[in-house]
Amino acid sequence: MQNFTIDGDAFRLDGEEFRVLSGALHYFRVLPEQWSHRLRMLRAMGLNTVETYVPWDLHEPRKGEFQRLEELAAFLDAAAAEGLLAIVRPGPYICAEWDNGGLPSWLTAELGLRVRTRDAEYLSHVERFFDEVVPLIAERQVTKGGNVIMVQVENEYGSYGSDALYLRHLTDDLIAHGIEVPLATSDGADDFFLTGGAVPGVLATVNFGSGPEAAFAKLREHRPDGPLMCMEFWCGWFDHWGHGHVTRDAADAADTLERILAAGASVNLYMAHGGTNFGTSAGANRVGELADGEYRATTTSYDYDAPIDERGAPTEKFWLFREVLSRYNSDIPDLPPLPETLPATRVPLTGSVGLRDALDQLAGPSVTAALPPSFEDLGLTHGLVLYQVEVPGPRRPYRLRVRGVHDRAHLYVDGEQAAVLERGGEEPVLEVAGPARLEVLVESMGRTNYGPALGERKGLMAPIMHDRQYLHGVTARPVPLRELPALPYGEGLSAAAPALFRGELAVERPADGFLALPGWGKGYVWVNGFLLGRYWDRGPQRTLYVPWPLLRAGANEIVILELDRVGEPALEIRPAAELG
Repeated sequence: MQNFTIDGDAFRLDGEEFRVLSGALHYFRVLPEQWSHRLRMLRAMGLNTVETYVPWDLHEPRKGEFQRLEELAAFLDAAAAEGLLAIVRPGPYICAEWDNGGLPSWLTAELGLRVRTRDAEYLSHVERFFDEVVPLIAERQVTKGGNVIMVQVENEYGSYGSDALYLRHLTDDLIAHGIEVPLATSDGADDFFLTGGAVPGVLATVNFGSGPEAAFAKLREHRPDGPLMCMEFWCGWFDHWGHGHVTRDAADAADTLERILAAGASVNLYMAHGGTNFGTSAGANRVGELADGEYRATTTSYDYDAPIDERGAPTEKFWLFREVLSRYNSDIPDLPPLPETLPATRVPLTGSVGLRDALDQLAGPSVTAALPPSFEDLGLTHGLVLYQVEVPGPRRPYRLRVRGVHDRAHLYVDGEQAAVLERGGEEPVLEVAGPARLEVLVESMGRTNYGPALGERKGLMAPIMHDRQYLHGVTARPVPLRELPALPYGEGLSAAAPALFRGELAVERPADGFLALPGWGKGYVWVNGFLLGRYWDRGPQRTLYVPWPLLRAGANEIVILELDRVGEPALEIRPAAELG
């Protein structure tokens, strides 16, 4: 049996002073078949610990229905097998540029701003989540022969609220569920954050990307004693659709890491390896302190400009970090071999089906209501909703108003596309005579994952209006984007979107690749039924990472759902990422 404790200003592992050299690697952003390679890369960089969040929405996508819990357990066991200790951050809120900060959309739709507070109903949901998740962590603590050395209470709570009773409740609840190793909080290195997020008697850590001396000095003002630790050293950053690819100078990041360690502190690299926002899991941000400004959706790639890139390869930052970490860790193994990449190839598309023609296979049952129901009202986390409503008539043309789109929509009048609407964009001037049939195909992007805009809804957030008149009697048909059923692909290719397109990628043996759709607009890609994620021609990301475990020797089905603009009748497989 091992033990991990706090002794004055130091951590101790089995009585010996211990420096935590950790790196963030999220099991839910990497396929399980690749965990071992990525964990070995962490060790090869010089780390002795891995850190992961636990996304509540992944494990309880519908109230009371739990799934994929075995992945958390298996990941921690895989880390132990590779000789890594572990820090676990089970939330219940995680941020992480993950949809809704990891809070299930059904939860925030039901409770609104009562989440992340002492509210009894919210805490009852947290208790149910903890009942399922925390025992998996507790039985893998070092005190039980496992590798978990630390568990975090909530996440950057000082950036959001000031409910000290809530934080104390979570602390006591984790202990009641069997957590014996040290608990910790993490917040920005400022009075504002630390006074809102720290818990008396619980280790306080700070998050920052630069200026470690000032950050630790501020922490010492609030906590004169206890080990110094940066729980999130932001050594890279993430990207938003329609904005530039963010990178950080490798030498500058390595210098900051050196200064963190020279101060005698422990560290967790955020991210050591970013991975991918598969499916519709990417979050979003709102500009401004009150999160009331421009909406910015996060890209599918979560490469993060991390020292280990999206497919697990070492970068310049990796080698510089390895050099720094070697001065604090003498047990650094060689790098594991990197998986092969596919040769560049062009894959012709051989069949297509219009989205409308596939609705019976893809869509759920229709719902009719006076006003447009939200995605949450329809039980839909992400995907598409086709809203339909009639303009009465006969009447002369009047201004049509479609407001409150969350987040993007295609407007059709009597079957013809009339406009593309975007959240925060200008409302088009469009006059329509009656009678007319209106259809609005709304696509959701990520839910805001940070700040006071947490818990937003998707769909049409306002009634459709014809001049000053509300149009009532709206039919909504949800289209969840998940594993695809068999669809009636025709042999010809549709020239217009929205439509689904099919092709076959032939490979000799599985290997990593990067999928590109030059000339196409916006949509989604599935590989052998697995939803890779979103693509969008406005960038910065130009390729989608295709991990080797998704492929099989021989033919592999690729399906594209294009919403905007059909390009050349082919897709490309490239050997390297193009992230902007």
